[in-house]
Amino acid sequence: MIAIKAENLTKVFRKYSTRHRFLTFKSALVKGSLFKDLKPDELVTALKDINFEVEKGITFGIIGENGSGKSTLLKIIAGITKPTSGRVITNGRISALIELGAGFHPEITGRENVYINGIMLGLSKKEISDKFDEIVKFAELEDFIDAPVKTYSSGMYMRLGFAVAINVNPDILLVDEVLAVGDASFVPKCLDKINDFRRRKKTIVFVSHDLSTVERICDKVMWLKKGRIQMIGEPKRVVDAYLQDIAEKQEESLETRHKELDLEKKWEEEKREKRWGKREIEIKSVKLKDLEGNEKFVFSPDEGMIIEMDVEAKSKMEDFVFGIGIFNSEGVCCFGTNTHLEDFTPVSFEGKGKVIFKIEKLNLINGTYYLDVATHKRDGYPYDYHKSLYSFAIASRNKSIGIYCPPHSWQFSRKIKIKKPSKK
Repeated sequence: MIAIKAENLTKVFRKYSTRHRFLTFKSALVKGSLFKDLKPDELVTALKDINFEVEKGITFGIIGENGSGKSTLLKIIAGITKPTSGRVITNGRISALIELGAGFHPEITGRENVYINGIMLGLSKKEISDKFDEIVKFAELEDFIDAPVKTYSSGMYMRLGFAVAINVNPDILLVDEVLAVGDASFVPKCLDKINDFRRRKKTIVFVSHDLSTVERICDKVMWLKKGRIQMIGEPKRVVDAYLQDIAEKQEESLETRHKELDLEKKWEEEKREKRWGKREIEIKSVKLKDLEGNEKFVFSPDEGMIIEMDVEAKSKMEDFVFGIGIFNSEGVCCFGTNTHLEDFTPVSFEGKGKVIFKIEKLNLINGTYYLDVATHKRDGYPYDYHKSLYSFAIASRNKSIGIYCPPHSWQFSRKIKIKKPSKK
């Protein structure tokens, strides 16, 4: 049985325009020009030709970058907004955890707001009374339920909104990133409640940027990009495709940045800050590659890297050192070395040459990193120093902090009951 069916959904928003500031809906209808008078760049298509089905009893995930249309789609399913064209068919009572507490009145008490919101969500006054104590206990607001909502913190506001929505006992539950604003103790309660819904074979549509949670709780996932469906299918397959797309986007961005860094022009402008030395030995170009020799700018922590430098000595040199340094976005040195520190002894160099530095495994955490490369004398006199002129990114779902991500594992004695994370 189908719980939700979307047919050719399209949603177009109108951009704010001073040219049409005083255009009324009535005048637009009379002239028949509600959209016709608008220029194309004054319309934003949030969703375009969306078609999908959600089977009853499954957890259906929706992922995508900000602005991809996820929240707009949920609001259409919930009936909060209408599509420009197309339709959504739903079977069963819907409860939407989208804008928690959006209907709360700040001047009246939490108790009164629970009744008003419960009625808005389709419950009778008796049903609300039967569930009232459970709602208040779940929200952890026993001491504040008779205080005006305007005195609540954002966390209290969110907890009460979640508690009301979750206790409507819906057939279809819509969840949109509401857990991102919860406190550390309340979020596990929310996830337990959602898991309880899953066990009871309720239909859940779950929108989140937490991809590990999406993989863990969803039976099927849909990926939206710029208002269009890119893929629907098995969670890990769709999440991996989405991550690959993000990595390619980062790659293109960094590649564009590197191409824009015209070494002859840019360095002339920035040499005092970013490059120095008289270039008796000159670093002509620097390339970052994977271990197969493909040039790239986005790596995973368990990948290796090759730093390739084309160098040239204008005359015969007998005192030279080559070095590299890797820094994070805060300027902290993650790693640095040179041929002198590693006891290489220079003999002679003249003309053109190539220096290749190979890292077998980066083991860095998520983030953007900057590369220094240099050639200098053993006493430190610089021939050619490039300061943070090159960058690369590490893309990973690992949430660790710091700089270095060493290979590691956890072990626990029998009395410590703890669940292992799902495999990624």
